[in-house]
Amino acid sequence: MRILFLCHSFNSLSQRLFVELRMRGHEVSVEFDINDAVAMEAVELYEPDIVVASFLKRAIPRSIWESRICLVVHPGPIGDGGPSALDWAILEGKPEWGVTVLQAESELDAGPVWAHRKFAMRDGRKSSLYRHEVTDAAVEAVLEAIGKIEAGDAPSNLHAMGVAPVWRVGAKQADRAIDWRNDDTDTVLRKIASADGMPGVRDTLFDETVFLFDAHRADGLSGEPGAVIARSGGAIARATRDGAVWIGHVRKARDKAIKLPATSVFHAEAESLPERPGYEDIRYEELGEVGFLHFAFYNGAMGTRACERLLEAWREALKRPTRVIVLMGGPDHWSNGLNLNLIEAAASPADESWANINAMDDLAEAVIRATDRIVVSAVGGNAGAGGVFLARAADEVWLRQGAVLNPHYKDMGNLYGSEFWTYLLPRHAGAENSKRIAAARLPMGAREALSLGLADEIIHTSREDFEETVRDMAQQLAGNGTLDARLRDKAERRARDEAVKPLEQYRAEELQRMKRNFHGFDPSYHVARYNFVHKVPKSRTPITIARHRANGANTQSGRRAAS
Repeated sequence: MRILFLCHSFNSLSQRLFVELRMRGHEVSVEFDINDAVAMEAVELYEPDIVVASFLKRAIPRSIWESRICLVVHPGPIGDGGPSALDWAILEGKPEWGVTVLQAESELDAGPVWAHRKFAMRDGRKSSLYRHEVTDAAVEAVLEAIGKIEAGDAPSNLHAMGVAPVWRVGAKQADRAIDWRNDDTDTVLRKIASADGMPGVRDTLFDETVFLFDAHRADGLSGEPGAVIARSGGAIARATRDGAVWIGHVRKARDKAIKLPATSVFHAEAESLPERPGYEDIRYEELGEVGFLHFAFYNGAMGTRACERLLEAWREALKRPTRVIVLMGGPDHWSNGLNLNLIEAAASPADESWANINAMDDLAEAVIRATDRIVVSAVGGNAGAGGVFLARAADEVWLRQGAVLNPHYKDMGNLYGSEFWTYLLPRHAGAENSKRIAAARLPMGAREALSLGLADEIIHTSREDFEETVRDMAQQLAGNGTLDARLRDKAERRARDEAVKPLEQYRAEELQRMKRNFHGFDPSYHVARYNFVHKVPKSRTPITIARHRANGANTQSGRRAAS
């Protein structure tokens, strides 16, 4: 079928649906919801069989949903309606939630139901629940709905199902406001989790109005409720009625402020706080002859100091008597490369960009040069840009089915990229696939990543079981009788590759291009980074995903001729 996505942005759910539908042979194009005229023009150009509203913040124009089936993906159970469905589910501690795929009609979120799924809620941030449980449920429900449409079935009317639709208004800051003297730790965590990603919880820190994000339980800490009592890494701890929470990231409420680590925003105030363990984004553990290095950086962003700390942890891991090291990343993101927020906030974004990419390169090079271990990247969460190539620096990439890769940089102002991708891609993917990957600018699912050489193994397991499955596979790898021979082959190949072209030369060539991005006359990267960090709405949809705009006239004439 020919399917048009109409969405506010090409977010994680939209990307996953894009990947899954294309994998099943559907034609998919994307249009950002700029205004009614743009949406109607997209439909006229593409003439889709179905429109899918995967992430929309306003109603689909009547002329569109009257002319064809429009599927709305709502992150709530049957009968639920409103813009803050998942927020309310977290705030109210719902044990179970769901996703409904319904047909767009005049009444928002109240059209006939094509499919729905339920899932158990867990303690987690809204962004994490959306990226995993909501997305998995949405994929299943959308695929079922499209199957029914192809089969000529009809949707189910809510009233015939005995369901009365309930509309809930959007959650306000007053609904999430924290009462530090009376709220217990669980309540505080729920309130911040309900707003994580966007919009954050409005609060006050050090007499400054801020928005709070990235909260975790601070085990073993307590104090006067509301008092800021400790720091750990980039986080500060604030006492609740019955304990304390770590607050990892904050954004000042003033205009154009950026979400940053709490100790970065309040550097002077944090310096006077006692340092305590607890907010750990890097963790190492060992099981037999396998080392597991976890790095759960917020939103997968790896700033200069994060890369340096991870490199230190890597070097310590190499001192251990292991035969296999597994790079685990984090449960939500493996890595998304450079920390664009920290770069934007720097005194010189160009200089900080340079420092950050060099720190990423130091880390990638250390992984490539580790010839005395088999290194595995176990990618359970999504990865993008330099994070994809950092993962590919390992000997093997094990990719969870459902994870999405974005192995490209060019959408960030034609950024060239580094992390030795000009060495790693031809080696693992081959020359032709390397060109395809570099030029595509499209999200990629596990099956395509495997076929192109960006992954070596697909792990068909849930998010909850992924880590245990990786542990079992890694131990089997460490006990394999051919491991010694494989390590010898690895060392010999690295020596041959170095003799043909040293890693330093790849790095120098890549960084020469990156320096032009950072310090050259073309400001495209700096403009794109600013727009990304400050969430400036897109004025148009990139041609790479808006395929109906790349050859609009041909699309119409070709379709009519075919029919």
